[in-house]
Amino acid sequence: MRWIMFLCATLILSVLVPVVGSAQSKGDANAGKAKYDTLCVGCHGKTGKGDGPAAASLNPKPQDHSDGKTMNSLSDKYLFDIIKDGGASMKKSPLMPAWGKTLKDQDISNVISYIRSLANPPYKPGK
Repeated sequence: MRWIMFLCATLILSVLVPVVGSAQSKGDANAGKAKYDTLCVGCHGKTGKGDGPAAASLNPKPQDHSDGKTMNSLSDKYLFDIIKDGGASMKKSPLMPAWGKTLKDQDISNVISYIRSLANPPYKPGK
């Protein structure tokens, strides 16, 4: 009986561990920068300070991605959801578009990785 339980546990772990590992995989900040420069700079600015060309006419103003105190407190899931589903989905500005139909999930992870690189103080992921 123990042998069967051990075999079942081993089988379950062999299936779940790769799934859990892939969910925690990091994005590629360089690839994320390319998408950010195309889709986000207009509002968030080249350095992520929320000072892009369109920002002057927006109310509320775009988030300052370089503000590490604020950005470092936001989870990757929160950032993923707001990028994918838009600001209104997270009870934030409805002016933040939903990029889920434009970007693949990996693209969004890449953008998050790039956004994390803008934070000052630098982002330190939880352990």
